[in-house]
Amino acid sequence: MSPNANMQGVGVEQGSEYEGDHVEKLDVTAASIEEIDEETRAVEPYGDFSTPMTDDGGSSSEPCQLKFESYPIKTDPEQNDKASEIRICSFARPHMRAFHFAWWSYHVAFLMWFSISPLLTEVQESLDLTTEQIWSSSISAVTGTIVMRFILGPFCDKFGPRIPMGIILAASAIPTGMTGLVNTATGLTILRFFIGIGGSTFVMAQYWTSTMFTKEWVGTANATVGGWGNLGGGITQVMIGSILFPLFRTIYNGDREKAWRTVCIFPALLGLGTAYGVIRFTDDSPRGNYSKLKKQQQMKSVSVWESIRRGTLNFNTWLLFVQYACCFGVEITMNNAAALYFKDEFGLSTESAAAIASIFGWMNLFARGLGGFCSDVANRRFGMKGRLCWQSFVLLMEGTMVLIFAQSTSLVAAIAVLVFFSIFVQAAEGSTYGIVPYVNPPITGSISGIIGAGGNVGAMAFSFCFRQLSAKSAFTIMGGIIVVSSILSIFVVIPNQSGLIWNGRGTIDDLVLTETASKEESEQGTEPSSESSSHNKGQHEGSVVEIDEESNQLEVSRDESL
Repeated sequence: MSPNANMQGVGVEQGSEYEGDHVEKLDVTAASIEEIDEETRAVEPYGDFSTPMTDDGGSSSEPCQLKFESYPIKTDPEQNDKASEIRICSFARPHMRAFHFAWWSYHVAFLMWFSISPLLTEVQESLDLTTEQIWSSSISAVTGTIVMRFILGPFCDKFGPRIPMGIILAASAIPTGMTGLVNTATGLTILRFFIGIGGSTFVMAQYWTSTMFTKEWVGTANATVGGWGNLGGGITQVMIGSILFPLFRTIYNGDREKAWRTVCIFPALLGLGTAYGVIRFTDDSPRGNYSKLKKQQQMKSVSVWESIRRGTLNFNTWLLFVQYACCFGVEITMNNAAALYFKDEFGLSTESAAAIASIFGWMNLFARGLGGFCSDVANRRFGMKGRLCWQSFVLLMEGTMVLIFAQSTSLVAAIAVLVFFSIFVQAAEGSTYGIVPYVNPPITGSISGIIGAGGNVGAMAFSFCFRQLSAKSAFTIMGGIIVVSSILSIFVVIPNQSGLIWNGRGTIDDLVLTETASKEESEQGTEPSSESSSHNKGQHEGSVVEIDEESNQLEVSRDESL
């Protein structure tokens, strides 16, 4: 369905089972859309804060008391005071403070999550472990966050991102600091499982930026926060493997075992300090913290289980789940495999292998943000079809780079391919989360969590390949799966958005609101967002609409099953 179609009226297919009492003919014209514009303007998932709400959903006559009377950044009152710009050098509350704490929290979580990865060869030697046991611990590390990502999305919808972020960081920091107590393969596997819970901070980070920035900037904001957070995977290779490990080894007079047993205390302390800062110095939304807004009856309460149900029943969620498994899942796998691969394949030292492996993570400095930015640009020019085309392209290039990397026989060639391989991996991650906020805006937290969990499921699957097969065979299988995943964009069909082949369908209210938003946004050269259309379901809920391309008529049918 094209939201910009010229709608002259409503037609109903003759002989349809809906003909008669079940279908009403609506005269939807540009004039009528303008008349109802003010009455049907969309609101955000967490409600309209202009006036407090009573328990029955009505408005209270008492004026609401907002936490901030003004903002040091440009905001859009029509989008609940979300920021309409990104000022990287600002740390002001609430928008940019949340932005910086979001990426830093996720970054620290990565430091803890993979703090032991560059030292796995040392752990293997000290504890006399097999390669299969080492990979079992790596699989456990990504398994720990899968369930948490499913759960934390709906919890963000209900409680906001700040408190869950602080709790998860603290919960992950404790086992990270206990790394030195490990003495068996089972102990290593269990420990890495609980450390891996920290990977679920990604859900809060993406939810936070979606709450703080307008739909015109959310793709870039999400991708930048995710990329700078993922950068922790590269930083930890250098910081732990190439700097702190040699330093601690020197302190302990060359005792390598004492060095790896104590070095992880540093990222654990960072995690605890960041957890305190998140809870103490940040805000859930531009209007304040969720707990206070609910107490003042300024926002609606969200059902966690209803959010989960709606998120899991959305087919687009699972398509993006698979595609995210083929980009973020690959990154997690490389964080575990890269140092081992370069040390075994090219005979490098632990320090050198860790330094080269860090290159993969360093690309997050710009590549994921670039992927989100290009997705935003494609959206402004071609709508959702542009985002989906970009998504398929970066996944296709990523898979191709993996296949080439598997055939590289020289160190120089492997490093060169690794750079481009990483760029496309991060770009695909940014592109994916440029699409996520459109799937179903009222339950973005739930959908974001499910898709985020897809990355860890992918990492677990690919890690099994590396556990059972040679590195070359594992890379080849991974590359082939990624190439195939690029085709799935064809089947992503979002209500009121253009698809690669099929256009999205939606309710009659969705169409009216999208058409209105389209007129308002055309002056800025942007495509309408589903955020401005999917929150208000009025008297026509259950009406399915689509444009007949030949007759240019809007067809409306009543779906009695809704």
